[in-house]
Amino acid sequence: MNLANKITLARIFLVPIVMIFLLFRFDIGEIHVGAAKLTAGELIATFIFILAAVTDGVDGYIARRKKMVTNLGKFLDPLADKLLVTTALISLVELQRLEAWMAIVIISREFAVTGLRMIAVTEGHVIAASPLGKLKTIIQIVAIVSLMLNNVPFSTISFPFSMIATWLAVIITVISGVDYFYKNRKIVSLTNTQ
Repeated sequence: MNLANKITLARIFLVPIVMIFLLFRFDIGEIHVGAAKLTAGELIATFIFILAAVTDGVDGYIARRKKMVTNLGKFLDPLADKLLVTTALISLVELQRLEAWMAIVIISREFAVTGLRMIAVTEGHVIAASPLGKLKTIIQIVAIVSLMLNNVPFSTISFPFSMIATWLAVIITVISGVDYFYKNRKIVSLTNTQ
């Protein structure tokens, strides 16, 4: 259990905390910004989500720089990412800030690519994160944060930033998923011939 893995585990432990502050109504005040309303709990949840998202880059950097890459880390890191994003998306559906079908598209893509990676491993291949996949992650985080903040501060000028960011996240999620399967189609076809 090295430092990088400990940071990844900390990200996993932050997941239920994000959900609790996002979904449970604590009587600790509200903030009104234009037409939008935010609870203090939602602000706390957003801060914790951003902190957790930042640790994703930190643990990977430490693991590579300090040569701490382990099989446990290879398993925990994508698991932590998927838990964080999935929890946030489902919570946002519950808050009626995200359409359920959008959450389903994003989550389904994550499961599909994870399945592809598992097939690749059985064939002795490792599918590294692509630049498109990394872009997808950044856009998803921006969209989730904007939804958690209920489009603040853009709500003051009636600019639908959250909606635009969410549509971009869905589109890039689908494109990156198709890209992974297209670039690794030989792995899939190899398993079909055996």
